[in-house]
Amino acid sequence: MWKYVKSLEYPVNIKKKDLKMAKYLVTQYGGANGELAAAFRYLNQRYTMPDDKGKSLLTDIGTEELAHVEMISAMIYQLLNGATLKELKEAGLASHYTEHGYGLYPTDSNGVPFTVSYFATTGDPIADLSEDMAAEQKARATYENLINLTDDPDLLAPLSFLRQREVVHFQRFGEALRDVQDKMAEKKFYMNNMKWNNNMNTNMSNCCGNNSTNNMNNGCCNMRNDSSSEA
Repeated sequence: MWKYVKSLEYPVNIKKKDLKMAKYLVTQYGGANGELAAAFRYLNQRYTMPDDKGKSLLTDIGTEELAHVEMISAMIYQLLNGATLKELKEAGLASHYTEHGYGLYPTDSNGVPFTVSYFATTGDPIADLSEDMAAEQKARATYENLINLTDDPDLLAPLSFLRQREVVHFQRFGEALRDVQDKMAEKKFYMNNMKWNNNMNTNMSNCCGNNSTNNMNNGCCNMRNDSSSEA
């Protein structure tokens, strides 16, 4: 359950209209490395985390990303507020106006619509958390690029805040990844794919029973012995 607070996580009060920046900024709304994709990614991945700590972290960060969607939306709206049709055309937003008028619509800066393929969920905690760390670094880099494109202090402040939150999220995901790796090492949780595990053991047995190549036999049997000793 979520409790909605009727205020932005960080204040947005942009006084200067800037249609080109709005066009660039929309990528953090509906782009591959944007806030909407991050929110859905984390809120879906949380169910396959191996412990409550991981589930809670992904829920917290996924919820915060929804707050960032709200911030980005407010920024885009304020950057476009009062724009004329002529200004929209000059900024390359005529196609957006044709489809959506003055309404917001999740795309990247090239106009490519948001797609659910952006939020990868494998069901493997290590793979998912590694993906999340990379996603946060990509988002950080995108915010830095956006910061380089403007000198408006009203826009720089929330952009800098969002960039810093990506850094914090990256750190939290790194801590979670280490926790999950430790847990899996203790319980051999990574061997939960029983079909793959059984096939591997069968192949190793066949290998060790084949006397055609002693070097291969020794290596394969050692692998099986190592695997058995870990159980």
